Amino acid sequence: MTFQKIVLRNGLRVLTIPMPSFESVTVLVMVAAGSRYETRKTNGISHFLEHMAFKGTKKRPSALLISTLIDGIGGEFNAFTGKETTGYYIKSSANHIDLSLDLLSDMLCKSLFIDSEINKERGVILEEINLYEDTPVRKIGDIYERLLYGNTPMGWDIAGEKEVIKKIQKQDFLSYLASLYSAHNITVVVAGGINSAKTNEQVSKYFGKMKRFDIKRYAGIIENQKKPTVFIKHKKTEQAHLALGVRTVSVNHKDRYALAVLSAILGGGMSSRLFHEVREKRGLAYYVRSASDHYQDCGSLVSLAGVDPKRVEEAVRVMVDEYRKIAHPKSEGDGHISKEELKKAKEFIKGHLVLELEDSRAVASFYAAQELLEEGIDNTEEILAKIDKVTIEEVQKVGRRYFKNQNLNLALIGDFPDGQKFEKLLEL
Repeated sequence: MTFQKIVLRNGLRVLTIPMPSFESVTVLVMVAAGSRYETRKTNGISHFLEHMAFKGTKKRPSALLISTLIDGIGGEFNAFTGKETTGYYIKSSANHIDLSLDLLSDMLCKSLFIDSEINKERGVILEEINLYEDTPVRKIGDIYERLLYGNTPMGWDIAGEKEVIKKIQKQDFLSYLASLYSAHNITVVVAGGINSAKTNEQVSKYFGKMKRFDIKRYAGIIENQKKPTVFIKHKKTEQAHLALGVRTVSVNHKDRYALAVLSAILGGGMSSRLFHEVREKRGLAYYVRSASDHYQDCGSLVSLAGVDPKRVEEAVRVMVDEYRKIAHPKSEGDGHISKEELKKAKEFIKGHLVLELEDSRAVASFYAAQELLEEGIDNTEEILAKIDKVTIEEVQKVGRRYFKNQNLNLALIGDFPDGQKFEKLLEL
């Protein structure tokens, strides 16, 4: 799989990824704009704006007109918001690219932001926030990042605070657009059964007149952790949810691929170390998994689990012990990574990547995120090769480097009085 890239006069970047066997196409518009660019007074506006994009434009003044148009071609449309990007996409048969580009450009450039629609969608978002609050398995990741990044945009919830959402008005959306939605801060990616030359002409037709202007910059993360930290969100639940992790590196750091392999060894699949020790051997959890996450200036390796509240201390102790074995292996059977384990972890990562990229929407997101957030774009084959090159020594090295006492963080959702008893467990 290969891509082609052009840059329009206004700075907008266009990526085309021909997938000859596909009869479908995904058109994705991704902006380097997300919740880390917000202030306390606008927390949640990135996500709110994503919702409002589908609520009416000058050319198509209602949500029903927009949804009817997409339903009429048998297409799928949606959007997503993260801390560093926001994406809008339409997936349809290949003969509807022109319509998809027309509609997406219309939504980004000429949304109406009608007061009545803002008020209706405000209610939708408040209920979405309630949903997350009542779904601890989804909420634990937010709680963990609040622990890591504190009272900064990176530590705030993407969905926003209810009191802020209740106050956002049309002018807030317009001001936000004028601070980040510049042509040069946007990439349009078209993946599927396409002809690149023709597609580039179509993108230029609909996005070539977008304005370019100076954009807002985000505040960088300053990390200076000196001791293990615990954060508890008090909530009465039948199951306690925990996230144990360490601070690592940004998306462009050389340790990224070794950390991905380490994450797979710890909590990638049903044969991983944590799954075996926490669930299979002791029956402490229903789910347990690990992830290596990276932003433009920071990152984290985290392990998550849902456990019996009465046995949460035991679960934390076991998980910390698995981290210790990685950082300080004692013998061949106590922490050392074998060739077989390394190979299995690599194949786990590569297999999941290949399966994920069988969908044109995932392909579009894969390339768009690299274009906006990384120093360069790698094709699938290049990333697979980088995973293959990771050695046991490199994995052990990043384990020693990042699995340190002062680097440990534990977030919990449950009915626990304080974090002192958990702090005592955070020792490698």
